[in-house]
Amino acid sequence: MDEDGYNDSNRAFLQAFMARSTMTFDEAKPVLAAIFSAHEGREVLQEDISQADLNSYVAAANSAISPFDLEIRSVKRQVTLNSDGQGASPFVYALVNTTSDPLTQLATTYTPDEIAFVKRLLDAMFETYNTRRCEALVVSSMQALQLAKVPADANRRESAAVQANGNTTTQGGAAQSLSMTQAETMMSSLVDEGWLEKSAKGYYSLSPRGLMELRGWLVDTYNDEDEEGHRARRVKFCAACKDILTVGQRCADRDCPGRLHDMCVRNFFRLQQSERCPVCKIEWPGDRFVGERAIANTQQTAQARRRTMDMGNNEGSGDES
Repeated sequence: MDEDGYNDSNRAFLQAFMARSTMTFDEAKPVLAAIFSAHEGREVLQEDISQADLNSYVAAANSAISPFDLEIRSVKRQVTLNSDGQGASPFVYALVNTTSDPLTQLATTYTPDEIAFVKRLLDAMFETYNTRRCEALVVSSMQALQLAKVPADANRRESAAVQANGNTTTQGGAAQSLSMTQAETMMSSLVDEGWLEKSAKGYYSLSPRGLMELRGWLVDTYNDEDEEGHRARRVKFCAACKDILTVGQRCADRDCPGRLHDMCVRNFFRLQQSERCPVCKIEWPGDRFVGERAIANTQQTAQARRRTMDMGNNEGSGDES
């Protein structure tokens, strides 16, 4: 063991973590069990691994990597079920860069055109599909592939972001379109590397790691002032845990910023002793959603309106006859 207590078992854990970028407690248990077994010379079962063991190894790893502007952070999962419907660990641990710009981090792996594609994905999530009427904050597989092509009137912020990071293409700095195959490969890579998550219904959203690493950039980029000087608040936060919210519940008043993660709702209202919006204090509906469920809600509302209109038209036709 080293004088500072940092030994080969700590190094093995850090190597395993860096190979994955993200890890939950359930995923860490077999890793730590194998490390403990090798280090102690006896079999250690996954069931013997405790949360305290993980916390200890994370703390030791952070002490070792802090001089390199790296840190293992944890964030509470917004979705309590995996894509296969099984229960998910409530916390996700991610290796994040504490200083460099998020898009610069991606530049170490991806080309300028691929980074521009990522920027279009984020624009779609936080602008196109994040409206007052429907806060979806996701893109479908088809929508993602459609973003492979650079639009004729490319977003000026996309070009500015690419140029700001020193990423210029051979054709005057203008981003080039990706092929469908390249876009599919890119989406798979972003999921595998823990930047995006894909739901059972095929919707892509930012992962816990993505939200942690991009937090400051997302706020600076999408909570900017519009042409009239009004502050746009496309990135919203949970009133209970204060983390970014892209999946959860919202206030009945569309103009109110009150939002709560599903996992935060019960404890929050228990402490408040009333089920009212934490911001505007009106009654909390419990059936107004943010995320993928908002799409289904919007579709159901549209269908109900169409049925009402059809009934009205039929009644009108009957009166005339």
